[in-house]
Amino acid sequence: MEPVVEVADLRVTRGGREVLHGLDLTVGAGELVGIVGPSGGGKSTLMRAIVGVQSGVEGTLRVLGQQAGSPGVRGRVGYVTQVGAIYSDLTARENLEFFAAIHGVGADQVRQVLATVDLAEAGDQVVGTMSGGQQSRVSLATALLGDPSLLVLDEPTVGLDPVLRRSLWATFADLAAGGAGVLVSTHVMDEAERCDRIALLREGRVLAAGTPSELLERTGAGSVEGAFLALIDEAAA
Repeated sequence: MEPVVEVADLRVTRGGREVLHGLDLTVGAGELVGIVGPSGGGKSTLMRAIVGVQSGVEGTLRVLGQQAGSPGVRGRVGYVTQVGAIYSDLTARENLEFFAAIHGVGADQVRQVLATVDLAEAGDQVVGTMSGGQQSRVSLATALLGDPSLLVLDEPTVGLDPVLRRSLWATFADLAAGGAGVLVSTHVMDEAERCDRIALLREGRVLAAGTPSELLERTGAGSVEGAFLALIDEAAA
């Protein structure tokens, strides 16, 4: 698979302290990759670096063949933060029309992304009156405008019920199957089993990376959570 993200020896310093310590990571076109680990482990910092909005970055960090954050790739990367960047006093459709104008895409794409996130019937509802799950899907829809080649999703399922989490992960898999590189962070270990590959991140370091089956085989664990715990114990020893 052609890489859409190439990270090598990535180090990030914040407030005079190094918070990411020599990370290596690749994401291929059509691949769903999970960044898994506890809160405070560096997942959001890594994702901010990849989309080009993090300062204090050293090392190799290329996105779609160019330096992360370069003008030539900004319109080809969709980014969903933990706090949705949408307007609560507008409808879902109005939010999308606003961002569609920035991307230079039309009404057909607005209708398409509303259908993709299963909000076609709620497009004219004011976002502030929507449930948290619906608002998360509006945020995802804005990131899908312009058919991005890379989607970076920072804990997009936090606080959602299991049914909606399952639905969104199915959407992520469909987007990867359509050819986009999809990078998703989560601290919910069972979600990671849906990924093609996983990087286990703790305290700014990748403990291990591979397919779910590879990590289970390496540790002899019965779940990704068990593998993560086994790797922590291995590192401590």
